[in-house]
Amino acid sequence: MATRTRDEFRCDQCAAVVPKWVGRCPDCGAWDSLSAVVAGRAVGATGSSVALGAGPIADLEAASTGVGEFDRVLGGGVLPGSVTLIGGEPGIGKSTLVLQALAGLARAGRRCLLVTAEESAHQTSERAARVGANVPGVSVLAESSMASLLAVVDAEAPDVVAVDSIQAISDPDVGGSSGSITQVRECAAALVALAKQRDIAVMIVGHVTKDGDLAGPRALEHVVDTVIAFEGDRHHALRLLRALKHRFGATSETGVLEMRGEGLVDVPDPSELFLADRAPGMAGSVVAPVLEGARPVLVEVQALVTEATAPMPRRSVQGLEARRLAVLLAVLADRVKINVRPRDVYASVAGGIRVTEPGVDLALALAVASAALHRPVEAGVCVVGEVGLAGEVRQVSHASRRIAEAARLGFGTAIVPALTPDVPGVELIRVQRLGDAVALAGLR
Repeated sequence: MATRTRDEFRCDQCAAVVPKWVGRCPDCGAWDSLSAVVAGRAVGATGSSVALGAGPIADLEAASTGVGEFDRVLGGGVLPGSVTLIGGEPGIGKSTLVLQALAGLARAGRRCLLVTAEESAHQTSERAARVGANVPGVSVLAESSMASLLAVVDAEAPDVVAVDSIQAISDPDVGGSSGSITQVRECAAALVALAKQRDIAVMIVGHVTKDGDLAGPRALEHVVDTVIAFEGDRHHALRLLRALKHRFGATSETGVLEMRGEGLVDVPDPSELFLADRAPGMAGSVVAPVLEGARPVLVEVQALVTEATAPMPRRSVQGLEARRLAVLLAVLADRVKINVRPRDVYASVAGGIRVTEPGVDLALALAVASAALHRPVEAGVCVVGEVGLAGEVRQVSHASRRIAEAARLGFGTAIVPALTPDVPGVELIRVQRLGDAVALAGLR
């Protein structure tokens, strides 16, 4: 079999490929960032295809990780030959999640290997003891070399391999330092090949940048089967798991976990957790049913309007989109004549959750109006709806499911868009415009 090869040079900073070495990358302008990569293609190789629907694919069975909310997002558990990328900010709990998942898989009879490239085996053992993950069947390899990783996999033949983290793994045959675009890309490709060739389930931990994107090349997200975003505020105990990509199931599920001293604990009823400390009857507080994936969740939207203390009024937002707040303040001023633009406005979602969907618009607008007018929204009322630039209240997806979740927690009244269908046990106050909502909520 003949093989054709040619030398290429890839930038460690932007992954651009050029046919010859130059001192400065022509794409990103970085100096001395090009590393040689040998690209080859086999000529005359033979292979065979299989009929669509044939083979053992249908017989694959997901293995439960023992972390119920993680399994929910994965569609039941991890599959042999699958590659799952778990991304999140440093310190959010990714290592704890992976360790607990491996312990659950080991209890189910899977042989697991944890490659910890950022911590020593002693540090990992201490964490395992704290979260109850010291179980037979989990081996720890404190190593950052891809060659050593592959050698241990050859020797031990595990069913599941977890790498923590991909930014700390390096291949000596690839140019660039660990964490560079070239190293992350090539090491991820090697792990994907390992999973597919040997039917090993691989979990890869990846850090995110300060902008919230997965560190390393965007191509990393395309080579894996599943991308899980592990989110949360390190100052709050709540953690969210979202599937951004999932080749083996839907991406509509969201898992909710709570970080405790003994590790991550499933939160089967997040609505009750979010509203546990709410003080009803306070101005600026409105409850909104939002969708986290396919799951309806009740959250408390809070607002505070005060006199400005600087020439430029402050806009402080936590858990909401700042641009959306600016739009709603303009709509309130021009369409409803509640002008808070010269004043400081603070808005947040209690509990550390982040809400970006438009279904929270009406609740946020009413929370600001309530804070500005110092009149509370009546207890037992929830609010859902999108607000347009003309001040109209627009429909949102799955409104009935949202309101049914509110009814389960004792809310008997809901302020909703005009065309919302009836929901048993809940009185619907249908509104067409934001001004009507403000009046019917008792704020004017």
